[in-house]
Amino acid sequence: MRPIVPLLLALAVTPVALADDALSPVNPDVAEATPRTVPLAEIQRYVSVYRAIQDAYVEPLADEALMKAALRGLLADLDPHSAYLEKDEAQDLLEQTEGEYSGIGVEIEQRPDRSLMVIAAIDGTPAQRAGLRAGDTIIAVNGKVLATRGADAASRELRGKPGTRVTLTFVRPGDAAPRDLVITRETIRVTSVSSRLLEPGYGYLRISTFQSDTGPQVKRQLTALARQSQDGLSGLVLDLRSNPGGLLNAAVEAADALLDQGLIVRTKGRLPYSNASFYAKAGDALDGAPVVVLVDAGTASAAEVLAGALRDHKRAVVMGSRTFGKGSVQTVVPLDNGDSVKLTTARYYTPSGKSIQASGIRPDIVLRGKASRGPLEQDLPGHLGGDDETPGGIGRGEVIEGDDAIARALLQLKARRNPVVAKAPAAG
Repeated sequence: MRPIVPLLLALAVTPVALADDALSPVNPDVAEATPRTVPLAEIQRYVSVYRAIQDAYVEPLADEALMKAALRGLLADLDPHSAYLEKDEAQDLLEQTEGEYSGIGVEIEQRPDRSLMVIAAIDGTPAQRAGLRAGDTIIAVNGKVLATRGADAASRELRGKPGTRVTLTFVRPGDAAPRDLVITRETIRVTSVSSRLLEPGYGYLRISTFQSDTGPQVKRQLTALARQSQDGLSGLVLDLRSNPGGLLNAAVEAADALLDQGLIVRTKGRLPYSNASFYAKAGDALDGAPVVVLVDAGTASAAEVLAGALRDHKRAVVMGSRTFGKGSVQTVVPLDNGDSVKLTTARYYTPSGKSIQASGIRPDIVLRGKASRGPLEQDLPGHLGGDDETPGGIGRGEVIEGDDAIARALLQLKARRNPVVAKAPAAG
């Protein structure tokens, strides 16, 4: 078997991010855990169904197409984030880690009816400028209904050569009828970190996604903010709203920049390789200056890891709405034919031992304001159960938009009146 690739976010059918140890050899625990026998009766039942379809279906089906359909169905019944990936889909995973690809710039989740739910429109991309929001559900691409074609094929059509157009038909929660939206594809170069001074002494850091260069960017921009403010930083607003996640290592590096010590996150699964703990190294880039983290229903996975770590260590106040609750880890297993299997193998746990799965991160300070409502992880059919999951009903997560939340976070920083100030490092 070829190497396994641990995924550290996997929110979307379209590009997701790979771990830094993507070329690590197959772990022997995986081979040991593989069942050595399959019940003969189950094999016979599968073969009977397979032959019945071949003999009686209204149109002839190629063996390869029928087998791939069976494999997709096998994974689809596990949880929303496990999937069979064809070769080009697996390649999409690699592209996303570098922050550049051609398409519209949207993170999506496949739903059981084959529609595509928007998790987040990435900052500065055609999808965001066109007005797509978290919670929107794409039901057709270029006039072709997804239910008749399969969402995997449709999601690939969101990509294409820069300058070409794609027409999306989508449903927005609360609307009586679907909308059409024409979006021009671009080369998507995702700048995962941006920053600015809100006023002297108070910085703003936005992380839109976690990719391979996010950790170093966070450290560089924190240093630049401290230098721009003559007296150093007295506080920081860290904006993780509608951040769909990304590389776990990048989230760990971002947390490490703001923590002086302690556990950042732990993963737990059935196999030893799925159990890992990540710790902060000595050194806080802000020297203890207060932090307010902005989150919402689009804050997911690795972004929830960062928010949870800072909150558990009492390093930051979390403000906004309940996060998405995507607290599972995926592993990509390449197959000999170039395709891959994406399989959920572990759960995330915050430093206090709480699972993120389905329950998400609940903010210390709740913001309402203007918000659009969409489903959370707990609303996805077949999702993994969470330790603190609220049973029944739709989670009705809120996506907080606009600068009012930033202004509220700034007021919270000032109210804390923390005398510790992060000084710019000396030159030389």
